[in-house]
Amino acid sequence: MSLLRRTKIVVTLGPSLDDPDVLKRVIAEGADVFRANFSHGTHETHEQRITMVRELAKQAQKIVAILVDLQGPKIRIARFKNKKIQLQEGQPFVLDTTLGEDEGTEHAVSLDYKHLPHDVSVGDTLLLDDGRIVMRVEQTEADRINCRVMVSGELSNNKGINRLGGGLSAEALTDKDRADILVAARLKADYIAVSFPRHADDIKEARTLLKAAGCSAGIIAKIERTEAVMHIEEIIRVSDAIMVARGDLGVELGDAELPGVQKQIIHQARSLNKPVITATQMLETMTYNTIPTRAEVSDVANAVLDGTDAVMLSQETAVGKYPDKAVAAMNRICLSAEKNPSAKISRHRLEVHFKYVDEAIAMATMYTANHLDIKAIITLTESGTTPLWMSRIKSSIPIYGLSRHAATQRRMALYRGVYPIPFDATHLDRRLLNQAAVAELQQRGILMEGDLVIITKGDLIGVHGKTNSMKIYTVSRTAPSRKEDASAQPDAS
Repeated sequence: MSLLRRTKIVVTLGPSLDDPDVLKRVIAEGADVFRANFSHGTHETHEQRITMVRELAKQAQKIVAILVDLQGPKIRIARFKNKKIQLQEGQPFVLDTTLGEDEGTEHAVSLDYKHLPHDVSVGDTLLLDDGRIVMRVEQTEADRINCRVMVSGELSNNKGINRLGGGLSAEALTDKDRADILVAARLKADYIAVSFPRHADDIKEARTLLKAAGCSAGIIAKIERTEAVMHIEEIIRVSDAIMVARGDLGVELGDAELPGVQKQIIHQARSLNKPVITATQMLETMTYNTIPTRAEVSDVANAVLDGTDAVMLSQETAVGKYPDKAVAAMNRICLSAEKNPSAKISRHRLEVHFKYVDEAIAMATMYTANHLDIKAIITLTESGTTPLWMSRIKSSIPIYGLSRHAATQRRMALYRGVYPIPFDATHLDRRLLNQAAVAELQQRGILMEGDLVIITKGDLIGVHGKTNSMKIYTVSRTAPSRKEDASAQPDAS
């Protein structure tokens, strides 16, 4: 059996994946989650791309999740008459909200966020274009910010602005985001990413809007503001997953602070039983090159060793020249990092009192699996909660989440070390359930005679949150066919 990668790969949709042949190769190379970035493109384009992903994934018999990434209040400059300008160190420059949207010059440009002059003070440092241009605030007026260029360079249309240290007052959800949530609900997205949340209330608002739209998608909080880091625990608790969005976060914190904060967020998310995605510039040079740099390889590997559930590709797959090669590179880096012994050792929740029975079963399963020669873990699940808890424990043992719900299968595609399999237990004789679950994996070539597996399930099949049993099971013989299942001898459990 080929080596299973535990860390999941998120790829961003874009023009480079509009070719079905390229998208097929990306799926074949191991993409688990497809991200539709609503900062760009039309709703029609996103729908076409998502539809094609689902069709091709189904053809490949691969379960993948769809992540809709909301734009959020990205604060940007407007546009220049000549599309771009060249700024010199020491020159004055004005951010002027009264200018026309296309009237920027080498002296001033307008803003899309008109409240910015009230959010900054004299002496503040503003970073434009992900920190490539640096300006110091010298004077503020009701509708203007008078700056001086500290780091020079080329500045073009619609580039973002951050304040070093954070503190901008823009709300996380814009009118565009509220409209996009309705579209995401209609498209049956599996995850919705909220950009620039400041505190837990931003996530709660998004969840309220999602529920009103009849959508049960998981909510991913993108950590990209200083304020979010300050409120990280409360944000993690109300979210379904976390994304370390290192672009804007690195600009606001300062690049030297980012690695430590990344490790902190990954640790806290895992401690609170939430999946975490590490994103931004992971293999950026592969946008134009066929191989990554050694620094990029180390970056990805270190995120894996820290326990991230997923690593994300952005422009590498959205607009890059070699999207399939980028996914292939990510795959082999993750596999190599996962061979390290530290990726298989965990002390997670060893001294914690468990609140739920199914959580206790999940922890007992992983402890047993890591101390016995277990080939695989089979968890029969309705909501995916038990395999999520299992995935918080570092291990090299694959966790197979068997569920009858397609939405649960897709949700599990993000969880580290969890492999979703369609399986409906509700029509089976309960006495034959263990044997049928094992047979499903035998038929897929995953298990062989003599293998030891652990099976978890609940007494009440088809009911959420009722996992209450764990059994160690020895695979006895070649898998029976579906017809044979009906007449097979009951198992002892």
